[in-house]
Amino acid sequence: MSAGPARSPLNVVCVAQNGRLAHEAVILAASFRAANPGFAGRLLVGEPQPGPLWPRDPRMAGPVRDLLGELGAEILPFENRAFGQTYPYGNKIEVLSALPEGQPFAFFDTDTLFTGPLADVDFDFSRPSASMRREGSWPQVPLYGPGYGGIWKALYDRFGLDFDTSLDLSQPDEYWQRYLYFNAGWFFHRDPVAFGRRFLDFALSVRDGEIEELACQPLDPWLDQVVLPLVIHSFGGGRPGPGLAGLDGAVSCHYRALPLLYAREGDAAVSVLEDVTAPNRIKKILREHEPAKRLIYHGKGREVRALFNRADLPRREQAIRNRIKSAGLWLR
Repeated sequence: MSAGPARSPLNVVCVAQNGRLAHEAVILAASFRAANPGFAGRLLVGEPQPGPLWPRDPRMAGPVRDLLGELGAEILPFENRAFGQTYPYGNKIEVLSALPEGQPFAFFDTDTLFTGPLADVDFDFSRPSASMRREGSWPQVPLYGPGYGGIWKALYDRFGLDFDTSLDLSQPDEYWQRYLYFNAGWFFHRDPVAFGRRFLDFALSVRDGEIEELACQPLDPWLDQVVLPLVIHSFGGGRPGPGLAGLDGAVSCHYRALPLLYAREGDAAVSVLEDVTAPNRIKKILREHEPAKRLIYHGKGREVRALFNRADLPRREQAIRNRIKSAGLWLR
């Protein structure tokens, strides 16, 4: 029996630039290599290039670039043609056009810690999906309407998509979880160029077009998360199944900010963070980043950790942030 054509290697990609994201990329790369020693694909760090949309040079400093290379990451330059400094979240859209066409990709935000092998994730690249570790942050339903259903249906109608098949009918009408909504901290597909082209087209249409139901809705910083469900649905994807449970689970941790990692993540994630950042070549770079210096190397992260009971965390992330800020330990 023929084994069939070999599957293309997976390209894992994040986006970084000078400053906080560069240091987060170091943590991502160090943890990725520790958790995936035999990874056969490529770990790519997208880097926006100087141009009209970046008044300040966004490229990472030489020592950080060198360290990322030592950790097995490749720098992937890309140009911004639609977004840039005014909406840096657009980088995760525009970087996709620089990836190899027709090769499966998995995008992760730089504030991701890898705690297990990616081989444990059962990707189906023909059915894209994204992170469900999110809150009901959008839309912000106005007092006199339209409601969740009216707002989301207007978006599906805009792009000729079937709204009804996107719904989770186990959730009540006009409850935010009934509607397809992701965190854009990770997502994947079999073709980054096709996915990125549609992501960009949809995003610009929503940003620049006049959709009456969105008249009162903020799109900064939510634009990428507003459009991502539409793109995923258009390619036949949807909510992640059990095979993807390792993402936002035993394989990857989208921690969002180092104080939040110490506040709410499990002991295993904290151990991985402190282990992979211990080598001197990594410590030398991360000590230039004030949050990493104080939280990881000066022990302030353990003080944050002592403020919370992981078995009884506040339900809203903002409440966690506020408690950390009150203790003078919010560093980002």
